[in-house]
Amino acid sequence: MDGLLLQKSHRIITALFFFILLHCCRGQSQLFGPSQPIVARVGDDITLPCHLKPAMDITAKTLEWTRSDLDPIFVFVWRARQEFEKTKHPSYKERSSLSADELRHGNMSLKLSSVNVSDKGTYKCYIVEMDKEFYINLVVASDIGSSPVLSLAGTDVEKGEVTLKCESAAWYPEPELLWLDGEGNLLYAGPTETLRGPDGLYTVSSRVTVEKRHSNNITCRVQQRNTKQSKEIHIYVPDEFFMFTPSSANPINIGLAVSLAVSIMLIIIGVFFVWRQNKKNVKSAHCDGCKEQETRNHSKRDKTETDQEQEKLMRQNISPMEKKQEAIMNFEESTEELKHQLKKKEAEIIELKKQTENQHAVGEKWKNANEKLKEAHRQLEEKNAEISNMKKEFEKNQHAAEEKLKEEHHHLEKKHAEISNMKKEVNTHRLLF
Repeated sequence: MDGLLLQKSHRIITALFFFILLHCCRGQSQLFGPSQPIVARVGDDITLPCHLKPAMDITAKTLEWTRSDLDPIFVFVWRARQEFEKTKHPSYKERSSLSADELRHGNMSLKLSSVNVSDKGTYKCYIVEMDKEFYINLVVASDIGSSPVLSLAGTDVEKGEVTLKCESAAWYPEPELLWLDGEGNLLYAGPTETLRGPDGLYTVSSRVTVEKRHSNNITCRVQQRNTKQSKEIHIYVPDEFFMFTPSSANPINIGLAVSLAVSIMLIIIGVFFVWRQNKKNVKSAHCDGCKEQETRNHSKRDKTETDQEQEKLMRQNISPMEKKQEAIMNFEESTEELKHQLKKKEAEIIELKKQTENQHAVGEKWKNANEKLKEAHRQLEEKNAEISNMKKEFEKNQHAAEEKLKEEHHHLEKKHAEISNMKKEVNTHRLLF
């Protein structure tokens, strides 16, 4: 009888020892996984890492992979050393699995095959008996990134240069950004700026400064290094952007206008001096005619002069008049030539005025287009901010729901533990008595 009681006491002590050892292990071991979201493309086979540290055999434990946004929530359940398929969500049938060999080392990573868009979400790996859990976010990229967006970053009229900016988002893995000219040659550009968002996707941007070329066609290409999948955008930069801007066109036009005005003033002064000189010639010719007329009168009174001398005097009288007419004709010809030159200069001024107006119109057109582009970027940023706020609110609500579910689950586990302890106490009393 004493031997029987001693044997029962030994069993109780052994059970208590393993119970204490189990609780000690529960206090030391923790579940670990990736700190960043797992990103996958549609059709990929992936693994969601989750393992226990320090490692221990969890083959006999109840293991659960769940998503709180599903109904039922179970992605995979391991119970009684085998998969428990009855509670699994239909969309994960034959697509989710664990490695039984790895469970001996505390590794309960979940393998997912043929990933689709509906698989994205927050997964929880959970060891029921140890009340240990870890959350992993899966992002599914249904496309290879957004189309690149080009914008004008600046111009340098003195150097004849234009600076362009290219940006593209929602890429995974990290892509590379290239600039090409019209012949497909690589252009030297500044360093590519890379930003990884909270969703695990990459956004890249870069700037390039180009000069006027025979072909002003510029291409921005974003591509994956390994798969060579790419998206690109083309732009044609007009020659006007290399020659002027609205702010720099005005001083040039003013300088040309001043030069023309000075030229016109010099022409007018030249006309005035020519006219004055012609007037002096006419006056001199007129005075000579008067002297010749007086001489002729004296000749008429002189009876001794011959008829030949009278004819000579008449010819001399006609000559000053011809000189006068010739001087007037020369003056008129000079005046006509100057008028022609003035009309030509007026036509040049009108043409220059038209060019100035066209440059100003192109400048205003570019200014309006740039303002519209800025407004579109501002609206896009506002939409992104709204989406980010909605996402944060959704995650907050999701987290609160998960916490509540976790609390209920924990409470249920406590009840199960209490029932189990009561059963053990009942069995112990039966053995003792």
